[in-house]
Amino acid sequence: MDGSREASTNSLLNDECYADFLTEDFDVKTYTAQAIHHAVIAEQLAKLAQGISQLDKELHSQVVARHEELLAQATGIESLEGVLQMMQTRIAALQGAVDRIRTKIVDPYNKIVARTAQLARLQVACDLLRRIIRILYLSKRLQGQLQGGSREITKAAQSLNELGNGKMKEDLSLSQLRGVREHTVFFRGCFPLVPVSRD
Repeated sequence: MDGSREASTNSLLNDECYADFLTEDFDVKTYTAQAIHHAVIAEQLAKLAQGISQLDKELHSQVVARHEELLAQATGIESLEGVLQMMQTRIAALQGAVDRIRTKIVDPYNKIVARTAQLARLQVACDLLRRIIRILYLSKRLQGQLQGGSREITKAAQSLNELGNGKMKEDLSLSQLRGVREHTVFFRGCFPLVPVSRD
């Protein structure tokens, strides 16, 4: 019986009437247009009905012959669906855990970034304040030395020399600041009064 079934299947596959259906680029519109053009519609329909009937029989016999195997595969698919569902649940739980961890990490990280930027600004501000305090200190010291007359002239020269060095010149660049401007004007006015050795 298997031999006759296989022979009928082969005859179906080798029949020219069904050859068009087996090609990968089969087009329904083209096939219909050709059938209408050749005016063999009734014959084609009868042949197709016979082929469909034969395919139904073959499909039925395949299902009957492989009944146990198909049931096993269906059971396997159900168990795979169960595993897939379980995996999706676990993935969702893992994603939730990752989101919670991200929240616990991202918020502190953002705070650290903000505090680091704030600290950098504070360091710049502290550096500016230190430089301004140094200028104010030197200004006060120089005023006292100039008021001391000729006895303090050497110390005044040292103070002006200190103002002329690289770091203090950089500090004097803060003369745009209102509180520092009057002191830098004072320093510049002192240079002609006190003999200073300039390198």
